Amino acid sequence: MIKHHSFCFFLYLMLFIFILIHPSCASTKNVTKLVDEVCAKASNYSFCIESLYSDPQTPKSDTYGLAYVAFRLAYLNATSTRDYIEKLLKKANSSNRMHLQKCDSDYKKAVSAIETAYNDLNSETFFELADLAGDASHAAEDCQATIKGTHHSMIHFLSDSLKGLCEICVVISKLFTGS
Repeated sequence: MIKHHSFCFFLYLMLFIFILIHPSCASTKNVTKLVDEVCAKASNYSFCIESLYSDPQTPKSDTYGLAYVAFRLAYLNATSTRDYIEKLLKKANSSNRMHLQKCDSDYKKAVSAIETAYNDLNSETFFELADLAGDASHAAEDCQATIKGTHHSMIHFLSDSLKGLCEICVVISKLFTGS
């Protein structure tokens, strides 16, 4: 059962990564005006488009629906990365353990911030969404700083993805508050 669970997690993680980096997964021909507006404000337009369109709800989403899509993608990334780090921790030697424990702590903060943002979105409390997405992004940055120079390139890649997803969340959040 554990081996099956580990394989499913690995398969899900690879599918998520493939969707985010493979350009044919999102058709840029049919980008909605809202998605174009959001992604034009992001630092990586193609990452934004590909990420948002990895969710089938995106084409028919209004601002509120698109916020759910973005925060859901960020949550999936953060929880998958946290689970991946915890899996690595179980096998870590003493020299890697400290770095991974710090990243595990950082990702617990990221997940918590995104969960709080999701709850705020559910209650239509929009004013803290951007700050909470920023908190999750900072947690990913802190993890990256901790593992810099180590052999944990997958964590670095996943942290970059989370930072990009959080940036999308910030852009959408600002649509609610007019800032």
